[in-house]
Amino acid sequence: MRIVLISTPIGFLGSGKGGGVELTLNSLVSGLISLGHSVEVVAPKNSKLHESNVKAKLHFVEGEDQISWQHQDFNSPVTIPDNSLLVGMLEKGLDIAKQADVILNMSYDWLPIWITLNVEIPIAHIISMGSESLLISNLISKVYAKHPYNFAFHSKTQADDYPFIKKPNIIGNGFKLDNYTFQDSIKGPLAWVGRVAPEKGLEDAVFVANELGEKLKVWGVREDENYVSRVEQSFPQGTIDWMGFLSTDELQKELGKCRALLNTPKWNEAYGNVVVEALACGVPVVAYKRGGPSEIIQHGETGYLTNPDDKKSMLSYVEIIEKIERKKCREWVEKNASTDIFANKVVNWLNEVMQEY
Repeated sequence: MRIVLISTPIGFLGSGKGGGVELTLNSLVSGLISLGHSVEVVAPKNSKLHESNVKAKLHFVEGEDQISWQHQDFNSPVTIPDNSLLVGMLEKGLDIAKQADVILNMSYDWLPIWITLNVEIPIAHIISMGSESLLISNLISKVYAKHPYNFAFHSKTQADDYPFIKKPNIIGNGFKLDNYTFQDSIKGPLAWVGRVAPEKGLEDAVFVANELGEKLKVWGVREDENYVSRVEQSFPQGTIDWMGFLSTDELQKELGKCRALLNTPKWNEAYGNVVVEALACGVPVVAYKRGGPSEIIQHGETGYLTNPDDKKSMLSYVEIIEKIERKKCREWVEKNASTDIFANKVVNWLNEVMQEY
């Protein structure tokens, strides 16, 4: 199969601004190549693929980033900036796709979904968020009526945000397990990983660490500095140990030393990449039962799930986290979320898309 993959228009690959899409894209490219498929990636200038993906051809596009939909109101209009990066990526992708079988879009935005109705080549969409825009949800419904196979979701919980899709394609996610080293560090610190923005709920994890008299190690891009300031001012100085944004290789080495990952989203995560990354290192996870993580974590086996926003319950589970066998965390990822498992699901789905065309 010859696949043209369109990246997120929110930051170049390697910047961390694209959130989980960056990791998903690299994992998927790796899996597709290992299965013998040809992949060309259209991405913003300065993007870098993981060193294991040298067989994928990378096409660069310059332009202005889109505004992420999770930072807009549900009823916001569609805005396309002058010299739009997204427009440039789609133009490049459509041109390359004249010699390809399918376009695989990983951008959650209105324009690539709308174009699906106006070109002959199949455009398949991995939807990376729950319903964050009325306009996009209505458009997905319209495209779905004509092309019912063209959308895939990371989790059932995420797909439920789009009730008009009767039989959603659930593809999960995949991780190159060679990139994650199992560590049996039952006495390490507490960890939190993600974009530092209000919808990620960092303050709840800091609350837990503060109650235990510990520091919380925080990895990720500080996306909203006003939010960062508010969280810092709510707790004693030094409670947060800012570790910055690290590459997968550097992150997993440090994350694996932690005794637990706290996952505190205030919105429905489509999947929860950092949850699986932690499990791959043997780190159990205590998370709110909300979005994708509620389908990933096996309560009492690989971590614990608490009612959404129940910080005190999260604290009580952290206090008994040593009951979790760390080897079971790694085993779950090996059985459910490797790059090969993920890529095979995506290939089966893309074959359905192409067959319908």
